[in-house]
Order: sequence, then C-alpha cells, then structure tokens
Amino acid sequence: MKPNFVLITVDQMRADCLSALGHPIIETPNLDQLTREGVTFTHAFSAVPTCIPAKTAILTGLSQRTHGRVGFKDKVPWNYECTLPGELAKAGYHTQSVGKMHVYPRRTLCGFHNVVLHNGHSHINPNKDAFAEALESYDDYLPWLRERAGSHRELQENGLGTSDSAMTRTWHLSEELHPTNWAVTQSIDFLRRRDPRKPFFLWLSFVRPHPPLDPPQYYFDLYAHEKLPPPVIGDWADQEDAAGGGLDPAVTRGIVRSERRLQRAMAAYYALITHIDQQIGRFRKAMSDYGVDKDTVILFASDHGDMLGDHHMFKKTVPYEGSVHVPFILADPGNRLGIKRGGKDDHPIELRDIMPTFLDAAGVAIPPAVEGKSLLPLARREEVQWRSYIHGEHAHKDRSHHYVTDGREKYIWYSQTGEEQYFDMANDPREQTNLSSRSEYAARLAHWRSLLIRELEGREEGYSDGEKLIVGCTPQTGLQAILG
Repeated sequence: MKPNFVLITVDQMRADCLSALGHPIIETPNLDQLTREGVTFTHAFSAVPTCIPAKTAILTGLSQRTHGRVGFKDKVPWNYECTLPGELAKAGYHTQSVGKMHVYPRRTLCGFHNVVLHNGHSHINPNKDAFAEALESYDDYLPWLRERAGSHRELQENGLGTSDSAMTRTWHLSEELHPTNWAVTQSIDFLRRRDPRKPFFLWLSFVRPHPPLDPPQYYFDLYAHEKLPPPVIGDWADQEDAAGGGLDPAVTRGIVRSERRLQRAMAAYYALITHIDQQIGRFRKAMSDYGVDKDTVILFASDHGDMLGDHHMFKKTVPYEGSVHVPFILADPGNRLGIKRGGKDDHPIELRDIMPTFLDAAGVAIPPAVEGKSLLPLARREEVQWRSYIHGEHAHKDRSHHYVTDGREKYIWYSQTGEEQYFDMANDPREQTNLSSRSEYAARLAHWRSLLIRELEGREEGYSDGEKLIVGCTPQTGLQAILG
C-alpha cells in the first residue's frame, strides 16, 4: 500500500523554536525526535507571512503570483482547480482535515472528504460583519466545548484576543478542553474511523501558538520563572517609538517598556509550543496503537512565524526572520522513502513545496500548474538543480514590502517609500546590521534588486517596468486579475 501522510502545521511558530536546533530554553522532545527520523530544512520560508496566503500555498502548490493572495484579505472564495487533498483523493487516499483551514466559504472542502474546523475565532463577536454567520456553521470546536464545559466561556471575558501579542493568561478550563488537545483528540478519532482499505492523508492544523497566549498552567510554569533570552534589536530598528505602539495591549510594533510583560508573553509563547509538542507525542502514541506509525510519512511546518519582540516588532507580515523563517521537518519513521534521516538541508524552500512532495511520495502525477518542487531529491541528497532564492512579500499599507533571500543573504524593498535593506545572513543571521548603505556591498545590493525587478515585472500593481523598481504604486492584498 502507498504510504500514509500526516501534515502537521502550527500557526505562528518561529523557525528557531526547536531545541534540536539549539534554542537555549525551549523544550520540544517530540519534534526533536522527528528531526532524527527525517530531514530538517533549515532555510524554509513563508512567501506571504500571514495565515490565508500561507495556507493557500500549502493546499495548491502555487506561488503568490499565481494564487493571487499577496496580503491578508478574508472572505475571498477559494476556487482552485487542483489541491493537495483533491489530488490524493483522486489517487485513492482517504483525506481528512482537523483544525484551522482559514478558507472561504468556511466549509469549503478543498478536496478533503471531511473537515473538522476550528479557526481560532471563538472569542470574536459573531455579529461583526467579518463573522456574521452562526459560529456553529464554521466551527466544530465550540459546540464540542459547550457540551463539556456548559458554556462558551468566551475568551474575551478573560481579556484576551487573537490579536493580542503581549497579553498573557493561562487556560481557564481543564487542559483536555484546550483547542490544542481538541485537535489531537479529533485526529485520533479519525484514525479510529478511517477506511482501513485506503491510505490516508490527515492535515492536523493547530491554531496555537498564534495568540491568544493561553497555555495550560503546567506548561506556563515551565518557563515563567526562567530568565529568557531577550529579543534581538538591530541597529536599524526604531528606538524612539514616538507613537507609543509599545503601550498598546495589542502591540504590533513598538517598545514594550514592561520587561515583566514581555517575559510573560515569551514564556507563554514557548509554553504553547511545548504543549503542542506534547500533544504531538500523544498523537504519535495513538498512531503506534493503531499500527500505522511505520507506514506514515509526517511533515511538520508552520505557516509563518512571530517577531516576539525582535527589532521592537510583534506578530507576522514583516519580512524579517522571526516572521518569514519557519520550521520544516520531513520525517519518515518507517524509512518508506529512502531519505537520509537525521540530516539537515539548507536549500531555500517554501510552503508551496509541500504539495509536490507528498504527491511525489505517493507516486501521483504532479499537475503541470504546480509551481512548488518535490523535496524528496533533496531529502535523499541527490544531485538536483534547485531554485537559487525565494521571493516573498506582504501588502500592508505604508509598510508593504517585498523580499528576496536564499537564506544566506536577504534584500528587502519597501514599495511605498523605496527604503532598501540588505543583510548578510551568513554572518548576521539575526539581521542586526543593515548593510544597504555601505559601498562595499553595492554590487550585492544591485544583484538582489535585479532579481526583484524581474520577479515583479508585469505585475498589475506596476512595481517594476523590467528595468527598475517603481515606488508608490497602490498595494493590493489580492491580485485582481486572479481573484477578481
């Protein structure tokens, strides 16, 4: 039988938050075990570092230029002809999604046979325009929680919200009712209910460590009293915070002047990741109990990261490492694919490579429209011609930007101001020194700028005429020629 596939994604996890990669504080023993059973891709990026575009890349294997989502915009219908679960279903796989999909309409199957949903908006007022539908029409976690807890116990009542990046409060109910536990409970139930005559594809999609920062008390206590390493602040970062953004409870950029508040936020963020790690261990135990552990390939990744105070920034959307650099592990516990387990690969890869990798592993033809590439040759350490860089971007009003990187160098262009940044990532992996104004790097700056000029040529926004970058064009969150 063909191998089973489990795609585990988390929302807003930084690439450096793995103890196997040398993080000085965080504990991720189950993810560390995946690194031993597979290949860790150390230069994996989210091309558009926010939820919807990232998940579009995962499900379609397309670049943002083709799928059209170049910023965050909800309630745009998903009308993609080819999807990862759809192609696997056609090849005889039983396909299931559990957790966050963030598609529209919200019950769109995208090729799955069944979806069990929780998009993390349980605390949003359902009367607001963006979420006018009845909660139960697009969320399966809330009715489940009501049956067990007696009420929603809305998170908003605890002073937390999904946008809050530095506000922390531990989970207010018993741990088994947490959304992280729920996602694993539902995934284990799928193992029980699946068609045993077919191989399966399960997408286990966690909402955390995306805020609200609400870990169960046990996990918060693991980090609450540790002296956590401070965020890194580049010499180019805003040191004034004249607008007082750091005083905002829902801070996105600015100087958080309370070190205790920042330390609590970091402790809660790490706690949410360790909580997920332990629940992954629980799921893997269930896989063993059901006898599928050695027949299943597991891919772990995040849709984007979180700045977590680096350069006085929080959340995602920005082009810096905390936001765009993501963890990415391809594990093969049963050695079904012949990959070189326990190794690392530093080729630049992106979330659009997930779809062709699974299809290749299943022996399923990769649709011609797919722009990602199978990672199996890299995982097997075969000689292969690979892309030389990744192009990323995010439309975000006056901070709209584009970046190009190979993991060793990075060029950033802010489209509304023309500001450029260049980082020598090989020697400055935390982007502390902007080298764009130094004459000795002029040739490298020109090289990377020319790549971006080529990437943007012909785009409807008008950012490039093929010879130069054009400042001040109106940014769009979605390409109208594709999304309408």
